[in-house]
Amino acid sequence: MFRIWSAGQDARLYGRRDARRYKGIRTSWVIWLLLVSVAGALAAEDTLTLDDELLRSAEQWAKENLDDDALRVLQEVDRDKVRQFLAQIQKELHGEYVIDLATLRDSAKTALPLLENYEETLPYALWLKPRLDYLDVADELRLIIPAPKEAPGQPRKPIPNPAPEKAREIWVTKFANRPWPKRAQVYVPRLKPIFLAQQVPAELVWVAEVESSFDPRARSPDGAAGLFQLMPATAKRYGLRTWPFDQRLRPEESAQAAAHYLRYLYGRFKDWRLALAAYNAGEGTIEDLLARKKSKSFEAIAAHLPAETQMYVPKFEAILLRREGLKLAQLKLPKAEATGAASAQAK
Repeated sequence: MFRIWSAGQDARLYGRRDARRYKGIRTSWVIWLLLVSVAGALAAEDTLTLDDELLRSAEQWAKENLDDDALRVLQEVDRDKVRQFLAQIQKELHGEYVIDLATLRDSAKTALPLLENYEETLPYALWLKPRLDYLDVADELRLIIPAPKEAPGQPRKPIPNPAPEKAREIWVTKFANRPWPKRAQVYVPRLKPIFLAQQVPAELVWVAEVESSFDPRARSPDGAAGLFQLMPATAKRYGLRTWPFDQRLRPEESAQAAAHYLRYLYGRFKDWRLALAAYNAGEGTIEDLLARKKSKSFEAIAAHLPAETQMYVPKFEAILLRREGLKLAQLKLPKAEATGAASAQAK
């Protein structure tokens, strides 16, 4: 059952300073998302051009809707750099080639401190941090996957995507010695019963490490939020409100909706790799690729998934192996008596 929120509970959960951040975050992230969307829509190849009239309209909206503190932050941050980076990383995450993510490492190092310095933009920093792993792994892959031979007079071909097995191997190595995220010590024991109550393996709680490194304040430029980075439509589909208070920011409610969605996806695809890919890329994307390849296998479509999804699934597998000592194929649907006990505990 969803718990009743109180300001005191969130202050105890996140710390009083962090709890106070929510008021500014809920308003200022909207204008950032608007500006990023404008930039993304106007991006062309490797350069970014902004339409002055559209940008002025967005800033006028900000003047009419944001408080003075938020406006002062937006004027001080190097908005052009941050806006350009967020637009570019979204483009590459949704793009076709994993190796292209490697080109964003330097930009990420510039953008992250800017985002971290202000309460209003901190949620984007918390979203970006776990995704720095994608940039690092893409750079490793760039060094070991040979570039295609160039033919005279022909355009340069992109570096091909890694085979799923090679991607898994690199991710397992990367996480071999990584400790638990700090907040996982609090959330994992509390949220595992919620996953069991939804009749999915409790170990899927580690999706939150991939999505947010267990920080419920994280928000993406696409509009996803919370520990499990639920999009607004998905949250509403599973009973969460996004207004007047965004329930995606509440760990228990977010976990319940994420677990319910994963249960649905597993029922639809009958395979955990495909279910996780659909959680990240959308079930329509996975269905279309399976139909196009006339296959029911993750391996058959992996190299054609969005770049982020190609990294997302093996990253979760590496985390699952590191945290639980399990492979994805070893996950078992919980028995009815276990889910009944877990449901009582969750209440």
